[in-house]
Amino acid sequence: MSTQTEKWPAGTPAWVDLGVDDLPAAKSFYTKLFGWDYLSGDEEAGGYLLAQLDGQAVAGLGPKQDSTMPTVWTTYLASDNVDTTCKEVAAVGGQLIAVPFDVMDSGRMAIAADSVGAVFGIWQAGSHIGAERVNEHGSLCWNELHTREYALARSFYADVFGYSYQDIDQDGFIYATAKRASDGREVGGIHLDTEMAEGGPNHWLAWFASDHVDRTAATAVELGSSALVPVMDSPMGRMAILQAPQGEIFGIIDAPRTKA
Repeated sequence: MSTQTEKWPAGTPAWVDLGVDDLPAAKSFYTKLFGWDYLSGDEEAGGYLLAQLDGQAVAGLGPKQDSTMPTVWTTYLASDNVDTTCKEVAAVGGQLIAVPFDVMDSGRMAIAADSVGAVFGIWQAGSHIGAERVNEHGSLCWNELHTREYALARSFYADVFGYSYQDIDQDGFIYATAKRASDGREVGGIHLDTEMAEGGPNHWLAWFASDHVDRTAATAVELGSSALVPVMDSPMGRMAILQAPQGEIFGIIDAPRTKA
């Protein structure tokens, strides 16, 4: 388990959140799956909730702002200056979906699509640093981009966030871990995903740690989820990829990929 009290260094996947059609159902699902409880904001927060473990933030849940949008976990990458990062996004082929705006005193954010169309958030910490607890059951432990346009995606994140890469290619599996510029620590991944459905979007996938992947996956299925990738062993630990009842996809794995 790791806790974080200072803002995350630029380029780190610092937060994930989920917009849903049925917020009470989502709260119930993740409470039963991961043991989350929730801290509600005031009326200005628009129903947005901080999911917590032992009083520390692990993720966000809220009602969709647009009911026509898909239900997805959004990965937010830390930035020291959202406005500057957004200019860099636009300069190298990305697009802004939501221009920078303040979230009360919590921070400043934007939503963007990278040069291969994958959507991600950008977070500049204020009073809210993002995830305060990681790498334990029910908390975030890894984030990775799944794409068919591997070289273009690598170039985009190197240009915008200063990533360097460690290649992990084996038996047709093409993957790179992304190292943040400030200290060279591995904080995420980019995967050439040759098994993505035809027409499916390039996307960021959030992984949550589990203390017993088989049991967590079975619980998720009992709660109405589908196992898109059934429980299996991998070099990084036992894992599965699940689709929750409202459609969001996430991974579970029993070995953290990174430390705070």
